[in-house]
Amino acid sequence: MLTWVVIFLIIAIVSGLLGFYGVAGVATQIAKGLFVIFVILFLISIFYALFYHSPAPTALPQLAPN
Repeated sequence: MLTWVVIFLIIAIVSGLLGFYGVAGVATQIAKGLFVIFVILFLISIFYALFYHSPAPTALPQLAPN
């Protein structure tokens, strides 16, 4: 998702340099929106990892023989 933010940011910069201010404004708003979504998902994943993380097992569980 961060890739899309960078792509729309580049589109906004190039469009602004070429004089397409409407396209640049739209691309900038999309980049900002995707960035906000990315930051929110990042913070949720940090919260989840801190409070709901179970430690990895140290050994593989043994299967019961049939």
